[in-house]
Amino acid sequence: MTDLEKLVDQLSELTVLEAADLTKLLEEKWGVSAAAPVAAVAAVAAGGASDAAPAEEKSEWNVVIQDHGAKKIDVIKAIRQVSSLGLKDAKEVAETAGSVILEAVAKEAAEDAKKKLEEAGATVELQ
Repeated sequence: MTDLEKLVDQLSELTVLEAADLTKLLEEKWGVSAAAPVAAVAAVAAGGASDAAPAEEKSEWNVVIQDHGAKKIDVIKAIRQVSSLGLKDAKEVAETAGSVILEAVAKEAAEDAKKKLEEAGATVELQ
């Protein structure tokens, strides 16, 4: 194994706190900031450069209910249809604004669930 491969293996074993400490030490040693490139990327994403590549689209979405609307029973049925929740859990989710119905699903699945829930009368948000 080369020295670089050993270094990669050692770095992979660091905890998050150890990695943060390492970042601080390297910033001090080399006189650089790891945050500067992130700020530049944020400025580009906000429209700072028109010829920049488009930002990557999210790959996982959460389906969050904001309001069950006037047809609570229909919304409960729709929640049970799009999720694996039982009747009691689906009722609790429908009655609690901000509840996550589906977590970390593909965009197509999230949009499909949103459509079904909105057809039932719910107000739904994808996050």
